[in-house]
Amino acid sequence: MKNFVEELRWRGMLQDIMPGTEEMLNSEMVKGYIGFDPTADSLGVGNLVQIMTLMHFQKAGHKPIALVGGATGMVGDPSGKSLERNLLNAETLQHNLNCQQKQLEKFLDFNCGANSAEIVNNYDWFKNFTFLDFIRDVGKHISVNYMMAKDSVKNRLENGMSFTEFSYQLVQGYDFYYLWKNNGIKLQMGGSDQWGNIVTGTELIRRKDSGEAFALTTPLIKKSDGTKFGKTEGGNVWLDPKRTSPYQFYQFWLNASDEDSGTFIRIFSLKSKEEIEAIEAEHAKAPHQRHIQKELAKEITARVHSEKDLQAAIEASEILFGKGTQESLMNLSEDDLLSVFSGVPKVNISLSELEAGMNVVEFLSDKTQIFPSRGEARKMIQGGGVLINKNKVEDPDGKVSAAELIRSKYILAQKGKKNYYLVIAS
Repeated sequence: MKNFVEELRWRGMLQDIMPGTEEMLNSEMVKGYIGFDPTADSLGVGNLVQIMTLMHFQKAGHKPIALVGGATGMVGDPSGKSLERNLLNAETLQHNLNCQQKQLEKFLDFNCGANSAEIVNNYDWFKNFTFLDFIRDVGKHISVNYMMAKDSVKNRLENGMSFTEFSYQLVQGYDFYYLWKNNGIKLQMGGSDQWGNIVTGTELIRRKDSGEAFALTTPLIKKSDGTKFGKTEGGNVWLDPKRTSPYQFYQFWLNASDEDSGTFIRIFSLKSKEEIEAIEAEHAKAPHQRHIQKELAKEITARVHSEKDLQAAIEASEILFGKGTQESLMNLSEDDLLSVFSGVPKVNISLSELEAGMNVVEFLSDKTQIFPSRGEARKMIQGGGVLINKNKVEDPDGKVSAAELIRSKYILAQKGKKNYYLVIAS
């Protein structure tokens, strides 16, 4: 059996661990779980830390359980929050749970015998648990003083906290008790902001049934520039391709700083210590080639999306940096096309005029004003410096028509090596 804790330790994925946890994990196959918050219909890259934890847990020979919070999602976890969040209705919550469950099934093995992964929903044991039963059977075992001492509570007292959020740690604590009692689960894992909630569960097990349970947490990832991990200027980075395209996802990892990529590859790669150290050594020889970032982006994009999506993302990236072909450009989805060229100037042109066809010099100057004059456009064409949809324009007397449109709407014009313009026909 592989040493799970040592695996987390060398990867920089171990924050807190309860005494006796490592010894227990090294002596038997253990059932352990992590909870996932169903506030959105997709998991984000921030959740990948916990997904990786469960993957390493399973690879070490243990049985991973993913808990989707059908009940706790109705309450709202105050940990790390400055304000109380909006509560979700049952229909939205169920939709989010279904979507997240499908995503989790991509990462864990649910058909490998004794340590096959499982997904549980805490709504199953809370739906018939009355309020009076809960405060009698759970609430009496944990004192208010104990609950008030938790950072997740103390950090919110100045701004106020509802009883709903205050009770969250009891609800999460009961999850652990229920799974320990009925499913034989001995270990709960999570991010370091969950330590207080997790320990409440071990305390409830001890006080209610004189039982023993264990806990460990992973550190919260912080980027070297101080910004929050998992966010870009455009918002959260999601695992759902409808929310974050594979190209944008690939770029997120490719654009990581050297300092961050060194941290990320240990956390998010499944490569061995020797393989990662070899990649780090290769990167150190020529940091400008961004070897770590490229390896990281390839591995994670293929795992979260697919090899096909990865290749499309690589081709899209090459288009922007001058290496792409007309074929790869024409194969881009509209979302990827707009993502790749999100920062370039956009100009509009009449579709009816394009359908009639027009002189390329007129197109580049009068109609789109990519060039300030016809003479300058003609001169650059003659010098070989103009491309339409990645094809070099050879003849200044040539035509541009609707036949050039990508996705029936766009034409990519290039002036020199780096100046792109996205022409939109409407």
